[in-house]
Amino acid sequence: MHKKLTASIVIFKNDPAILRQTVQSFLESTSDTTLYLVDNSPASYSAKAEYQDERIIYIQNAKNIGFGPAHNIALKHALDAGSEYHLVLNPDIYFEENVVRDIQTFMDANPDIGLVMPKVLYPDGRLQPLCRLLPSPVTLLSRRFLTFHQSLLNRINYRYEMHFTGYNKIMDVPFLSGCFMFLRTDALRKVGLFDERIFLYTEDIDLSRRIHQYYRTIFYPEVSIFHYHEKASFRKLSNLYHHVNSTIKYFNKWGWFKDENRREINARIMLRTQK
Repeated sequence: MHKKLTASIVIFKNDPAILRQTVQSFLESTSDTTLYLVDNSPASYSAKAEYQDERIIYIQNAKNIGFGPAHNIALKHALDAGSEYHLVLNPDIYFEENVVRDIQTFMDANPDIGLVMPKVLYPDGRLQPLCRLLPSPVTLLSRRFLTFHQSLLNRINYRYEMHFTGYNKIMDVPFLSGCFMFLRTDALRKVGLFDERIFLYTEDIDLSRRIHQYYRTIFYPEVSIFHYHEKASFRKLSNLYHHVNSTIKYFNKWGWFKDENRREINARIMLRTQK
């Protein structure tokens, strides 16, 4: 059956209370929908029994196949079902009922937009600066390994995270976080789904960039969501491995230091947003 909107959440041994909050936020915001819960957890962690709502399709992988590949399972179902929009949603997000409706209305009125991200806040109300320019290798590596040099990181992040914009206006952004990606499925049909060679961490940069080549990718601060945002790669060695590995794969694909397209896109975005 055709659905205007579908969504997917990839699960991996998540806090049950926080996951329930995410699922409820989405289901309470729309009625005619399908939510795909794609569980990468070991079978012993299965949450299937908790989610029997008729709007939920639960998919048990019983192993961790990665963020992008797991979402792609749901995305393929959504495309086959004729969904017009699909929301890629982290399992640690919550929001008010109007958020999904308002973004969908905005997308309906602007068919040149392929991807939207709202304003993202920590639970205490602080801004999460998740609007990004396309990163260079120096940017990503500095942010990961130079945490002891805060003044240098602040200078890098001021530009990379687009702090100069004030985060208070609708604007084109070439890299929008994978925590909440409101996607036009026609854009996915044109550019493809998540790159399954990337297990975790840079798949959102890659997909945002591909969509940005043909559609507008927009930060929409008229509505806000809340994100716990754990930064697991700073605490777990396995996540650090995936972070570094995905960074290498991203730059192997798009270019390390010879990436004129990155420079052109970032220069254009900087010019627009500083007006």
